[in-house]
Amino acid sequence: MKITVNGQAIELTQAQPLLKVVEDFGALAPFALAVNGQFVPKSQHQAFVLNEGDMIDILSPVQGG
Repeated sequence: MKITVNGQAIELTQAQPLLKVVEDFGALAPFALAVNGQFVPKSQHQAFVLNEGDMIDILSPVQGG
């Protein structure tokens, strides 16, 4: 199964929960996630199962002024 994480193509051998894929990608909390341009609430990160062709965006907070 092919998906994209932050513009990088990833090949998965089977469907996996969103949170596992993001953690395996190396993302460190805190972060927000969007799949195919739609925000996924943190409460759904573990239960959200990815599909072929999904595009994941990992958004990290930025500090500054």
